[in-house]
Amino acid sequence: MVSPDLLVPPHVAALRRYEPGLSAEEVKQQLGLERVAKLASNENPLGSSPRAIEAAQRALTTMARYPDGGAGLRRRLAERFHVKMENVIVGSGSEGIIANVVRTFLCDNDEVLTTEAAFLGFQVLARGRGVTYRTVPYKDWQYDLPALADAGNERTKLIYLANPNNPTGTFFTRTAFEEFHARVPERVLIILDEAYFEFAQDEPTFPDSMNYRFDNVITLRTFSKAYGLAAARIGYGFAHENLISMLLKVKLPFEPSGISAAAALGALEDEEFVRNTVRENARGRAFLQRKVRELGFRALPSAASFVTIVLETEEQADHMFRQLLHRGVIVRPLKATGLPKCLRISVGTPDENEMCVEALKSARTEMEMDLYAGSH
Repeated sequence: MVSPDLLVPPHVAALRRYEPGLSAEEVKQQLGLERVAKLASNENPLGSSPRAIEAAQRALTTMARYPDGGAGLRRRLAERFHVKMENVIVGSGSEGIIANVVRTFLCDNDEVLTTEAAFLGFQVLARGRGVTYRTVPYKDWQYDLPALADAGNERTKLIYLANPNNPTGTFFTRTAFEEFHARVPERVLIILDEAYFEFAQDEPTFPDSMNYRFDNVITLRTFSKAYGLAAARIGYGFAHENLISMLLKVKLPFEPSGISAAAALGALEDEEFVRNTVRENARGRAFLQRKVRELGFRALPSAASFVTIVLETEEQADHMFRQLLHRGVIVRPLKATGLPKCLRISVGTPDENEMCVEALKSARTEMEMDLYAGSH
């Protein structure tokens, strides 16, 4: 048998595969719990739009036929956002489009630039290409856009920005983005990942990228979060038609699936569902932030569908994660992204948010008792 070392490039062998969060069923079985709140994956606690489900069910009757490669959805998105169909791409989640961007535009000697502890999906895709991957530190848990602009060089081909940012939840402002873009050469491609756009759009200083149709910016959005279609794996993007035409050359021919595209088309017609999602998220996010801070933990500002808390040490973060898990609350440790002292808590239903706060309270008490016992 041929050794994998001879077949796999070193930059691929060095990767850590993406590991999804634990499922509620797994935790119930492993720990013998009857009730579990999964607050680890930023899923929509309201579920999916009934219109999306109905559309997907209707599409099941056509499974024997190949889909249209997202043409119908591209056309509808173009109408919705007042652009040409040639400016729109769809794919298997926003990560699917990022993968196509990496494949299409990066050459071996190019460099990728982003923040430290960037979205893990992007880290995997960019590092998997084998190009130089460079980062600059956060400033106050946000993208340091001036430092990113300073860090670019003649080899920089791609800059990745997530706004709001995952995993911190913070966002950069309209003014900051305009000043940053003015300093970036036109030859540099900027990915502006707006997976959590719907939750941040009412922030007065938030820069809706659809108002910035710059030729070197690719906007990415998703149906996974506010639209509640995480399992459908469908995302979309906007860019100059020249960029889109290149991406369409490497995209899988029948991506996304017909069922996923149908669900997305149905979801687009259910604006009330999205409004309810955004409204309930704002309430739940404010509740979690307030309660977390009352318990003495640091909660980062968030314009997304989650709250990130910062512990004093990596050991405390690991201890808190395990304590919450044994109380039936699944949150996301952020060590894999590069933030070992942090935990990310998705906004759930009101009952799940209450359950999380009670679990945090109990876990904090136990942690304090352990610290007290260790000091005597």
